[in-house]
Amino acid sequence: MSGHFKESDFVPLNLAILTVSDSRTEETDKSGKTLRERALEAGHQVVDKRIVPDDVYQMRAVVSAWIADTDVHVIVSTGGTGITGRDSTPEALQPLFDKSIEGFGELYRAISLEEIGSSSIQSRAIAGLANGTLIFCLPGSTGACRTGWDKILQSQLDMRTRPCNFAQMFPRLLED
Repeated sequence: MSGHFKESDFVPLNLAILTVSDSRTEETDKSGKTLRERALEAGHQVVDKRIVPDDVYQMRAVVSAWIADTDVHVIVSTGGTGITGRDSTPEALQPLFDKSIEGFGELYRAISLEEIGSSSIQSRAIAGLANGTLIFCLPGSTGACRTGWDKILQSQLDMRTRPCNFAQMFPRLLED
């Protein structure tokens, strides 16, 4: 993302969406579709969308390619953040982070607490930064994706959100 924008301008970002699932297909992937629709409605571009099994190395391969692609600004994943044996999104993606964004998971669970009560403790939603790319890992349910997008990501990916947002940081994410 280049150029100079006024803080009052909306700046569309390029998003990639990853659904982590051993059973979902493009036809049954409601969570991925929800994220795609909300991103487009907000004015962003979805430059890629994939479904991969809950496999550490397949997730890393796809996300690593997106991290290396300068046209991808934001990656949002859905699924694999629980505590069952097959849930491995945090283990797969956290090692790719240059920096973790601890506040995302904390805020997600605080908001989720209001919606689903103490069950929010089971979420391992995380976020980080890698090679100037923001990465957000949400739980796999459609409701969880709505919560994550509507209550956190939509405003934080909008240059107009005050007092601050992730979108305004893009020119400085790779500075030395």
